[in-house]
Amino acid sequence: MNNVNERSNLSNIVDLAERSGSIASDPRNERVGELLASVRGIGTRRLMSLMGGMFDNVDDALFDLAEKAENNAVQTQYFDGMRDVRKKRPLIERSFIDMITGAFSRLAGGHRQEHGDSQNEHRGFGGAPELSLVDESDLEESLAVTSMTSKAEGRLSHSLFAVNQRLTVICGGTKVDNADNPIGPALLTRSFGEAMNELKVEVRVKLIVLKLFERYVLNNLEPLYEEINHALIQAGVLPQLRTPGAKRSNTPTRNAAGSADAQQDQEDEQDPSMLRTKLVETLQSLLAERRQSFGYANASMGNSGPSLSPAELLGALSVLQGEVARSTVSMPAQIPADTVLSAEDVRLLKEQLVRQISHLRGEAKSYVSGADEDTIDLVSMLFEYILQDHNLPMEMQVLLARLQIPYLKASILDRRLFAHANHPARRLLDELAEAAKGWSAESDRDQRLLNKVRSVVETLLSDFDDDIEVFSQQLDDFRKFLDNTNRRAQLAEQRAAEATRGREKLQQARRRAAQEILSRIDGRELPALVNGILTRAWANYLVLTLLRHGEESKEFRVGLRFVDDFVWSVGPIHGDAERARLKQLLPLLEKSLRHGLATVAFQDGDVENLMRQLNTLYNGQLNLREEPEPTAAVVEENMPIPESMEAIATPETLSETETAKPATEADSPEVQRVRALKVGTWVEFQADSERPERAKLSWISPISGKYLFVNRRGLKVADKTLEQFAAELASGQTVVLEELPLFDRALDAIVERLRNSQTESDADNAPQPNA
Repeated sequence: MNNVNERSNLSNIVDLAERSGSIASDPRNERVGELLASVRGIGTRRLMSLMGGMFDNVDDALFDLAEKAENNAVQTQYFDGMRDVRKKRPLIERSFIDMITGAFSRLAGGHRQEHGDSQNEHRGFGGAPELSLVDESDLEESLAVTSMTSKAEGRLSHSLFAVNQRLTVICGGTKVDNADNPIGPALLTRSFGEAMNELKVEVRVKLIVLKLFERYVLNNLEPLYEEINHALIQAGVLPQLRTPGAKRSNTPTRNAAGSADAQQDQEDEQDPSMLRTKLVETLQSLLAERRQSFGYANASMGNSGPSLSPAELLGALSVLQGEVARSTVSMPAQIPADTVLSAEDVRLLKEQLVRQISHLRGEAKSYVSGADEDTIDLVSMLFEYILQDHNLPMEMQVLLARLQIPYLKASILDRRLFAHANHPARRLLDELAEAAKGWSAESDRDQRLLNKVRSVVETLLSDFDDDIEVFSQQLDDFRKFLDNTNRRAQLAEQRAAEATRGREKLQQARRRAAQEILSRIDGRELPALVNGILTRAWANYLVLTLLRHGEESKEFRVGLRFVDDFVWSVGPIHGDAERARLKQLLPLLEKSLRHGLATVAFQDGDVENLMRQLNTLYNGQLNLREEPEPTAAVVEENMPIPESMEAIATPETLSETETAKPATEADSPEVQRVRALKVGTWVEFQADSERPERAKLSWISPISGKYLFVNRRGLKVADKTLEQFAAELASGQTVVLEELPLFDRALDAIVERLRNSQTESDADNAPQPNA
């Protein structure tokens, strides 16, 4: 009986090795493995780039917070955090990516991800969860992670849903939801939080790093999901998938709160991708109206011949691209300052293209479709804008304008270029323009940036045929170049800010010391020796004390008490009580003075000389000699204070206080504009007799309110008060450069130009009233 049961049980056993072998040999499963590996590759590549951007900004964020710290202890926490993050960065990045890779491996094996905090639960007898107190710092981190995750999942719900559904398909039906998705906000945030356990920093620093992770990683996941969805659609995975709520009814209901159209407009305003789509639709509509109104197809491209295929159009563009490539290579290394490339040169491309097409086909005329002609016109207007963009120095305009043909080819090959802000070709042009914005011959004496931009232009002209991937490769390469140069510039920029901060602290300490000493002298006629000690040696000692210990310190109070006692000690002595007080005070004065003089590096010989003269002075005070005032001539003859020691406590020093304080009375539009500027804004200083200099707002002094400007190498260009900067803006001597990316600025300008053109055309065609 038992043998029968055993045989029955054995017949139900499946050999896992045989099953796994059959799965591995199934070509469909190999295809699934390839797709999942592709998704993992896209995810890790994008995430490494986003993490790099985040860590590049951690130093700046913590440094800014350290400057504004309420006390020295908090400031130290931020500086310690900067050092620890910088040191542990490679370890955190590796740990983060390893966890993401591990999540993909578990997904490939059909295992659901472990989520929640079950591994941290304390269990009592019988395996029941045991309640325990949660550390306050852990609670703060947990709440931050939960908040970040929920916001990201809400914002990315449509694209994240599509990724989940497609991952479910390629994983053989194993359901993938937000918590299981290896590249979903939940798992990414949890993995980063675990990777941050490598940091031995205060919780406030961890929370700041988490916030930066949200800003630079979670807020930029949309392009990652778009790329993954596009790749899986191309592979045939749910190409017709519709996300919930993506399609709205054509007859929306209205309620008492307002119209559905108003609600839709509000949603569109909150979705940048929707705004970009509307902008491109507006562009297409305006271009079509323009073509119909002005008959561009008949005038320029001709529509009597056969229609041109995209391949023929691209072939003609490739021939012209080769000619531009050869002319770019022959350009001098140093572009002449008087080189001029006009918008007319950009518009000539259309005529050259017509001639090239006719030559290739051997026909007098050829017809280009309306969509292709709109694309040609749109790219032409984009590069016309580049040649008129004040944000770009002329030398950079000349180089970037040579990319017109590659970008025209890219626009024909991939119509998403103008609609998607994260298209690699579009981002490359934006990053080239952003780097060029801060370029000047003075800040790029070795021409590293100019030559790098030239290299990108030459590579696109020579290597780009029909593979858009070349733009991604050049984008990654250019970003690595910028990372290297920016790291060096950031160090120089920090040194410039620290040097300026040090000078301002010194000036502030000098003013404070002068104020305290002069208020205690208060117009009294002191012996020259005493006056010299207070305004020079002791003023320097107070300055050092302020810088080292602060104005609330015991050392500073003791230093001020010495001034009070010293001034009293050389005044008139009335009666035995004051004479007794002076005798008791003199040893303390001598001890304090010797300590102060040693602190400011007085030579021993000078100290002894000074003490002998003071001894003579006080003997006269105490009437120990017959002559009433025997010391005046001696003191004035032998000044023991070195002439090299500058007098600090002077009325002139105090007058600097008023000029250093920013005036707040004037609240002009320029002043308001200056106050609204953010660190990182680029400006151009336009001196009458010098070449314009471009500089970045690097730091705003919390002491004097001055604005520090540096060039792209991080070297100081100027520092200006709020009023001075506002006056230069009002006069036009200084111009603030725009922060909006080049592509967005250009599209806005093109739409405005087409609308104005259409308005003028409508006005010209309007029936005139009878006379």
